[in-house]
Amino acid sequence: MAFSTPTSANSDVLSRRIGLRSAVLFNLLEMIGVGPFITMPLVIAAAGFRLSIWAWVLGAAIALADGLVWAELGAAFPRAGGSYAYLREIYGPRGAGNWLSFLYVWQVGFTAPLSIASGCIGLSGFLAVFWPGLDNAPVAAWPWLHYANFAAAAACVLVTALLYRNLGSITRLAWVLLAGVMAALAGVIFSGFAHAAATGGWQMPAAPPLGFAAARNGLAAGTLLATYCYWGYYNISFLGSEVRRPGKTIPRAILFSVLLVAAIYLAMDLAVLPSLRGAAAHTAASAALQVQLVAEIARSAFGGWAGYTIAALIVWTAFASVFSLLLGYSRVPYAAARDGNYFRFLAAVHPKHGIPHRSLVALGAVGFVFCFFSLRQVITLLVITRIVLQFSLQQVGVVLLRVQRPELERPFRMPLYPLPPLAALAGFLFLLVYREHALWGLLVAAGIAAAGTAIYLARAWRLREWPFAEPTQPV
Repeated sequence: MAFSTPTSANSDVLSRRIGLRSAVLFNLLEMIGVGPFITMPLVIAAAGFRLSIWAWVLGAAIALADGLVWAELGAAFPRAGGSYAYLREIYGPRGAGNWLSFLYVWQVGFTAPLSIASGCIGLSGFLAVFWPGLDNAPVAAWPWLHYANFAAAAACVLVTALLYRNLGSITRLAWVLLAGVMAALAGVIFSGFAHAAATGGWQMPAAPPLGFAAARNGLAAGTLLATYCYWGYYNISFLGSEVRRPGKTIPRAILFSVLLVAAIYLAMDLAVLPSLRGAAAHTAASAALQVQLVAEIARSAFGGWAGYTIAALIVWTAFASVFSLLLGYSRVPYAAARDGNYFRFLAAVHPKHGIPHRSLVALGAVGFVFCFFSLRQVITLLVITRIVLQFSLQQVGVVLLRVQRPELERPFRMPLYPLPPLAALAGFLFLLVYREHALWGLLVAAGIAAAGTAIYLARAWRLREWPFAEPTQPV
């Protein structure tokens, strides 16, 4: 394995060009993607009609608590790579931080392409509304492979190509994508309330009462899906070295994004709730059928053209989310490579566009491969792995940082400390424990951690880094 050494050449330094509006923009594009449209029926099926609203509320509360952790760390360490830089600083760049930051980049090599692929797979499922043949298998001997997988892979290639340009062009394109995202959300919300008004007014569908254990487990399952939809409020942290006035911009962008998206999701859930009475019957449905549940509301309210319009806007929204995902995560391997803690090949910045182009293409290529997997195979693994190997380490770490380095300059200090990190930890623990097949997901995350640790130890032994470093001799 070839690992890089730190470099400080001016040609390899990212410039600070992102302001508050663009920071919020990049967060919103990642947060509002394929998730809410495809998971709304699933949240209702898991939690029930009445508890589904509380699943979105609880998901927002967890996102807000965790967002305060990201805000404090992002303002204190505004660097490329986000969590990579935070873990390295918190746990010591010459100590355990070297291992944990490497482990984080290692899991990003799995979870970031899986996130990208999940958006592309969802996008291709939405295209099946217009071309039902996408669900067919092109090769009889491979029934698990569908034309939709090739459509997803093509979307991944297109996003990578669009991001292979300077940040100014990317920002202008992102504003165009956001316009379609907001149109999709507005269309679903307006159609939902219009459909309810045409059918006798808004009414909560009748639902049988649930016992405590069933309600608790259903709420946990629904909140897990809702939490997945909120993720992305931290996207700007990965672009920290490209943000102007990061001490103010990063915290404001994170908190504003969470509050805005929470309001949108609650409005959308309330709008479509009366029209999704059959949601429980569709938990095993294809992505296309799940989209049709949302598009059907618009069709019922305004006619067939409206249903197709909403479906098209959801395809646009999924594409925008993948765009923002790949943009943010492409900075993580780049940052690690510049620090000498990952493959040196990825430390390059394009001489013309000023972007980490090799890291971008590498993640896009792995995402391309994952497009040939099932959407159901990736979402739970994404959530569990990130909670265990990223979020929980930061929540514990922000407390350790306050204790060990009280003198550290903190442009943003979270209010009500230490309640936000403790609340976020409690919320994530609730999601990990009270769900089906909890042990399986934890074992997979442990396997990823074990493999990454083994690679790190082999590298550390060769380079004489922690825990094999020679003790420092006193001067």
